Amino acid sequence: MNTAKEHFHGSDLEKIEKTFGIKKEEITSFGANVNPLGISPMLRSNLAAHIDAITSYPDREYTDLRNAISIYTGAPLETIMVGNGSTELIGLFIQIQEPKKALLVSPTYSEYEREIILSGGTCQYHFLKEEHNFRIDVDALLADLTDEIDLLILCNPNNPTSTAIFHDDMERIIAHCQTSDIFVIIDETYVEFSPKMESITSIPLTQRYSNMVILRGISKFFAAPGLRLGYSICNNPKLYERMNQIKNPWTINSLAGVAGEIMFSDHHYIHETKAYIHAEREYIISELDTMNGLKYFDSYGNFILVKILKEEISSYDVFVHCIKKGFMIRDCSDFPGLDDHYIRFCFMSHQKNAELIEALKEILC
Repeated sequence: MNTAKEHFHGSDLEKIEKTFGIKKEEITSFGANVNPLGISPMLRSNLAAHIDAITSYPDREYTDLRNAISIYTGAPLETIMVGNGSTELIGLFIQIQEPKKALLVSPTYSEYEREIILSGGTCQYHFLKEEHNFRIDVDALLADLTDEIDLLILCNPNNPTSTAIFHDDMERIIAHCQTSDIFVIIDETYVEFSPKMESITSIPLTQRYSNMVILRGISKFFAAPGLRLGYSICNNPKLYERMNQIKNPWTINSLAGVAGEIMFSDHHYIHETKAYIHAEREYIISELDTMNGLKYFDSYGNFILVKILKEEISSYDVFVHCIKKGFMIRDCSDFPGLDDHYIRFCFMSHQKNAELIEALKEILC
């Protein structure tokens, strides 16, 4: 099997093209976690009619966009702030909080640690355990929230494990953190894909707790990473006031603002996406159940984490085998808390999902 190793992420198609000699147009990216249905049909049909929006500056308050988000999420208008992708908002919240030491539940998305380090803080990890199927152990997490921790970041559903923290457990965590003067950032990038979204989203908790913020974006569920539109939900007016003092105005362009209003109101597309992802998740799980060379973990996002049970086969071996067939999966060995026997892949078209499953059977069965 292969010994040379290089990590590739969902957006590294040009790099893969150069390394493996495969045209990027011939690669199906199972590593990017983007809605396989593509952008909202309502957006595709209507955005061009709003092209004149670029002739004027956006509304500083983005009132119409925030109203659309309010209707979509059920969160009050005044609790919503928009930004240039959720990445900008992550940076802003961390900049304002100035955490000396943050606790990250790992394995998780690497951008959190980067922003904390840039702000002058340090990170400590609470590791999810495979023997618990990467589900949160709330008591163990609370024990790690020592006096020196002033920021907790949770990705829910989590990337790359696709596991989730449900409402009652999340409230225990938030309440403990409020008592301990710990601010909590909850990244809900993947919650809209979840089959149990209402039991997972923490939006209702924002009405009772001011020490928390929820972050979301349109990159994954709405398949529009290029628009760079994210939003936060937080019931802390003083915090938002401080953010507005340092936040650059007009970080969302006029067309992105209009696009958001259209997407959030495309109810048919939203319903179709949820139904499609649910059906493909069930199909993939049924296929993985027939394979004895791997173990998979509960999936509450649009992707699934898989452990390779054959010691002689590494995650990079599986990555190379799949990429040579035009399927880009995620080798998860660079996630803190995982080793070189974990892969992650998202749910694409049914045909491509079936082809990937056959490729996995070739090397793992």
